[in-house]
Amino acid sequence: MNAPFPATGSTAVAPGQPARLPLEVLIAAPRGFCAGVDRAIEIVERALRKYGAPVYVRHEIVHNKFVVDSLKEKGAIFVEELDEVPTDAPVVFSAHGVPKTVPAEAERRNMVYVDATCPLVSKVHRQAERQIEKGKQILFIGHAGHPEVIGTMGQVPEGQITLVETLEDVDRLPFTQDDALSYLSQTTLSVDDTRAIVEALEARYPQIVGPKAEDICYATSNRQAAVKQIAGGADLLLVIGAPNSSNSLRLVEVAERLGTDARLIQRASEIDEAWLEGVGTLGLTAGASAPEKLVREVIDRLNQWRDVHERTITAAEEKMVFKLPRELLD
Repeated sequence: MNAPFPATGSTAVAPGQPARLPLEVLIAAPRGFCAGVDRAIEIVERALRKYGAPVYVRHEIVHNKFVVDSLKEKGAIFVEELDEVPTDAPVVFSAHGVPKTVPAEAERRNMVYVDATCPLVSKVHRQAERQIEKGKQILFIGHAGHPEVIGTMGQVPEGQITLVETLEDVDRLPFTQDDALSYLSQTTLSVDDTRAIVEALEARYPQIVGPKAEDICYATSNRQAAVKQIAGGADLLLVIGAPNSSNSLRLVEVAERLGTDARLIQRASEIDEAWLEGVGTLGLTAGASAPEKLVREVIDRLNQWRDVHERTITAAEEKMVFKLPRELLD
């Protein structure tokens, strides 16, 4: 359902100056922060209040430079490994999740740590453990090297989980229809790509067992659905997100597959006025790690060149809220 917003940022044209071209901006909803990101950021902020600065964070708490830099200003120090954290300093694990070896090492060192893993990622971790308990080999759909994939694959013994990235990977799997198999997936994947891989797995291995509900999280699915609603009516789509943000990259792919030119940007300053040549309608969305402030920043920049009229296109309503770790509750 389309909910029109009033025109914003319109500027009177000075006498003798040519009228500015109009630009309709279709803003996707939902967009930006999801419940897991909100929770992770609040965990770092509460840890800073409880323990005082500095608080160390293993890996980027979420994949967004603006968010990370804002937390750095408040006293957070971001590191890649526990070896970089003083033993007497508190450390927060990122929203993407960590292998079991990480909290085990923190406990061995008697470190104070807080786990900010998104509850929906933790759910996949528990599913992996249950499948191993049932004696099944797990086929995990995901992108190699992504922190969430590393964390999930680190929940089970080595050799009992196999990464599947593409349809071609399915063809190369060494298992047979006699093997006990199950599949799980990363939470931030393309809905369409994952469905195709699952169908290929089920066709090759009729005995394979999947989760009761898909592992791709509600926020990822909703943001992709919202892009599908606006991409067809846009000449260009801008996605606010980091280049290492899986869910943001998928939004670009969704638009491109629908034939719409799409660009990933981190900040409004990256937008080139030349991109707007021939563009009458522009789509705008933000990945799950990008704050709404960056959306408004983009609108302000577009208003420097064009007479912007906003329209929000809503694909779903989100009301999800996740509980905070008990140790940080007031």
